[in-house]
Formats: sequence, structure tokens, C-alpha cells
Amino acid sequence: MAVTNRLTCYSDPADHYCHRVRLVLAEKGVNVEIVEVEAGRCPPKLAEANPYGTVPTLVDRDLALYESSVVMEYLDERYPHPPLLPVYPVARANSRLLMHRIQRDWCSLVDRILDSRSKEADKAQARKELRESLTGVSPLFADKPFFLSEELSLVDCCLLPVLWRLPLLGIELPRPAKPLLDYMERQFAREAFRASLSSVERDMR
Repeated sequence: MAVTNRLTCYSDPADHYCHRVRLVLAEKGVNVEIVEVEAGRCPPKLAEANPYGTVPTLVDRDLALYESSVVMEYLDERYPHPPLLPVYPVARANSRLLMHRIQRDWCSLVDRILDSRSKEADKAQARKELRESLTGVSPLFADKPFFLSEELSLVDCCLLPVLWRLPLLGIELPRPAKPLLDYMERQFAREAFRASLSSVERDMR
């Protein structure tokens, strides 16, 4: 008799916040049912689980979680191998701060560019800011295989979905960003990253 899968992730196949959760699931090798939800749609089961009807939403038996950072940290605790946050409190706090900065400095610009309600001038300014900011931090990727770390972490899981979407965003990084471009090439080739991609995301590059 087949065992019913109790872990379900409601995910927009084009959304970078959903992608980061799918990347964590792939890195952990978690057996999960991915239910694709188009932007603006809310299936009845999602509405039952999440009063806001937003994605990503993770349902684990009687538990329903939403907000990508909450879901990511739950998955890291629920499935501890491989760990995606450091063990020590100071290092964990630094990782959380990096995730916050990625959200404020970069994801906010991505959201402005992708928002159909944004004016073209506003999108162009956001593209310029994002390109210059990523180029400026590129040297930080020169010394370690992951973002300021010897091991893949939740910080990378927040950043990589943004970097994957650069062509979609109309951003091409210049040659001085080589350390970041090298990081992207290494990470995008990883088996778990490839497994995290929806069919929509595969078509982005």
C-alpha cells in the first residue's frame, strides 16, 4: 500500500521566494509534493492552510507555515542534515543578518523590477542599483566557495534565486564582477540547484 506524502509545498513556479524554499528542500533531499500555484490564484486547500492565501506555504501534517524565511528555518531544524545555518549563536545571528540584508538591499529591487505596476523609469533605476550593488560586493565571493562561508547556507538559498533571474530582470554583470560570476557558475551546476528549478525557471536561462 502506498504511503501518503504528508509534506506539501504550495509554490509559484516563477517566484524567487518560492524558489528559495524549493532549493532548501532539494538540498535536504526532502520528499515533498510541490503544488504549483499561479500568481493571483488560491486553490481551496491553500486557503484552508493559509489565511492569506500566499505562497510559499508548507503543510506538514497539521502544521501550516508561510513566509519564506520561517519555512526555511523550520526545514533546517526539521531536517538537520545537511545543516544550513551555523551551530553557534553569533554565527547564526550573522547569517540571519545577511539574509535580512539580501531582502532589504536586493530582493526589494527585484520586486520593483518585476512589479507590473512599476513605472519604466522606476524599473530602470532599480536595475541600475541592483547591477551596481552586486558588482560592488563581488570581491566578497573571491575567497570562499559560498557566500562568506565554507559551506552552503540559507544565505545562499536566498541569494541564488535572485542571481538566476538576472537575465529575466534585464541585468548583465560586467567583467569586474568575475568572482560573483564564478560563484554563480559553480552553484548553478550543483545537482540540488538543478533539482530545485521549476520548468518556468529553467526557461529563464
